[in-house]
Amino acid sequence: MNLIQSFTVSATASVVGIAHVVLGGLRRRGSDKDRGDVPGWVLITLMTAGLVTILWALAADQLEALFTAAMNTVTGPGAP
Repeated sequence: MNLIQSFTVSATASVVGIAHVVLGGLRRRGSDKDRGDVPGWVLITLMTAGLVTILWALAADQLEALFTAAMNTVTGPGAP
């Protein structure tokens, strides 16, 4: 397992742990009608972060190659 994969595994575990703590805390507060749909938005945000982390873990090499290729085509101001 390389460094990027180990980072993404630990980041995914962290996101899941944070989601559990945040959603658990929101459920304990009771049903407050003025609160809105906060647990839903928190869940959507954390799931999006988890998906990005998983995609990054699966496609890290391809994303790095894509980024490197894009940066190699960038030229400075006034370049032909």
